[in-house]
Amino acid sequence: SSSSQSIGSWHQQPHSSRQSSNLFCGKMSSETKDYSREQRGLQYVLQTASRGDPDSVLATIDEFCKEFKRTMNLGDVKGVIFDEFVKETAPMTMLELGTYMGYSAVRTVRLLPQGAKFITIDVNPESAAVAKEMISFAGLEDRIIQVISDSAEAIPQLKTKFNVETFDMVFIDHFKDAYIRDIKLLETNKLLRKGTVVVADNIIYPGAPDYAEYVRTCGKYDSTFHEVDDDGLEKSVFRG
Repeated sequence: SSSSQSIGSWHQQPHSSRQSSNLFCGKMSSETKDYSREQRGLQYVLQTASRGDPDSVLATIDEFCKEFKRTMNLGDVKGVIFDEFVKETAPMTMLELGTYMGYSAVRTVRLLPQGAKFITIDVNPESAAVAKEMISFAGLEDRIIQVISDSAEAIPQLKTKFNVETFDMVFIDHFKDAYIRDIKLLETNKLLRKGTVVVADNIIYPGAPDYAEYVRTCGKYDSTFHEVDDDGLEKSVFRG
């Protein structure tokens, strides 16, 4: 099973119970009406995707989001740009802030070198339980460390708890008003090194204007914006 961690007051990840199956035959079954959006997405994957195939899981989530007008993932357009960032960086240590349903964790880890350490943090135990099943279904549970905690509490403990000196890459995709707080926490806890690549999603929508201004003007990063439709990714390389 995938690694779940409890640190200080961090919560141990609960195992979500499997829901009944005969669900998705093109349209939402009435049995799913009481499910959360995240549970519906998970059930769609369990019923539709190929177990142990990360690309099938990703394509199925993308399909779910399009069919049911849900935006809950990086997506196949932004995802291709993000894939290139991951491949060119080839990180051996990577941090994700905002696990949500596990889409970007699956998307990333399928491209990482063997032996890479990938840590993903989310404060919400319900969506983290969905992500745990999603990651397991994709066959990547042994390659992803899930932490349930507020990122502000978790970041200062990452070095000691997970034996990480610095991260080669960071993906920020959690609460938009926490972006700037957490990038500064990563700096003060010396978790970034010269050349660390920090990628942040949803720079325009819902928007993280204070974060964007900071990484573009503080002098610590070489930062570029990569526009996709009405949104985009900010890629910031730490100068060290």
